[in-house]
Amino acid sequence: MNDNFYAIIMAGGVGSRFWPVSRNEMPKQFLDILGVGKTFLQMTVDRFAKIVPRSNILIVTAAKYKALIEKQLPDIAPENVLYEPYKRNTAPCIAYATYKLISRDPKATVVVSPSDHYIADESLFIDTMSAVLKYAASNNELFTIGIKPTSPNVNYGYIQANKKRGFEFAGHKAYAVKTFTEKPDAELAKVFIDSGEFLWNSGIFIWNLKTIRSELESCLPNVASLFAGGEGIYYTDKEPAFINKVYEDSTSISIDYGVMEKTRKAHVFEGLFGWSDLGTWQSLYEQAPHKDAGGNAVRASHAVLAKMAGSIVYEGDSRKLVVVNGLKDYMVIDTADALMICPRDDAAVKDILVDLAVKDKESYL
Repeated sequence: MNDNFYAIIMAGGVGSRFWPVSRNEMPKQFLDILGVGKTFLQMTVDRFAKIVPRSNILIVTAAKYKALIEKQLPDIAPENVLYEPYKRNTAPCIAYATYKLISRDPKATVVVSPSDHYIADESLFIDTMSAVLKYAASNNELFTIGIKPTSPNVNYGYIQANKKRGFEFAGHKAYAVKTFTEKPDAELAKVFIDSGEFLWNSGIFIWNLKTIRSELESCLPNVASLFAGGEGIYYTDKEPAFINKVYEDSTSISIDYGVMEKTRKAHVFEGLFGWSDLGTWQSLYEQAPHKDAGGNAVRASHAVLAKMAGSIVYEGDSRKLVVVNGLKDYMVIDTADALMICPRDDAAVKDILVDLAVKDKESYL
């Protein structure tokens, strides 16, 4: 492994669309929703430990998740965990990790990734990330991973690739980026798919520190200058107070809007390793490896189902018997303090969350 290769894992999200299992105090990256014995975050760290030295894995998360991080990742050094005092989206998160890492290893090349993705072919994922890291180490461009789409999914952002400006490295295809589009409606998503020019935006980025620093300073100078002021402060006992003040002053903006849509250095490598951000119950249903004869995805120790089709049944209590009859394309999600029964539709969960917020049920979020 290359000692100058690093992984920055963003683990501060809430994962609200996985309600009622994912909550503000225990979001999905800290949960074993797949029932494999490891949380999403633990699986992500283990995956990147096969790509970069484990000592080179940095976690960026919310300060309130400190105890969860220490419990689930006891072998990650405390100085490798960056705690954000406030939510400020992905650009400040990445800027924090970038400027702190510059003080440690200015020659670093990094892969930045969310903490809760599903990867079907881990071997191909490792090969792809390793190749792009190697390429990015000596090329002053910003790289993202675009996933070859399998459907006009409206829950993902899209990247338009310039097929006339492409290249191949170590068997992996890459293209200059034409446009980024946030989650389109169904009609536009179909147009994207039919054109053959668009890839799903995975939210995974690869670049060397010199390049991302330059583009942060060019595209987001106000954010960059705040974190650049930490030179000589990072890795000291003055860092927490400094970061608290920086986050108070920083704007909230995504790296996509703040940098990737402005820079002229954006390129996209095509990812063929089977990917989902598993952001919703619907996406979990689609990726469920085992479904019964009725197409039901069931995670319950004791369940009796009749006349069921295309549904999700999730029971968090291993002792409880779940009996369901006569539902098609529904979700039955049970936790210790909440039971949700609704159509297997992402919009249904979104509406429920809005209702809870306005009906004075925020304590359940």
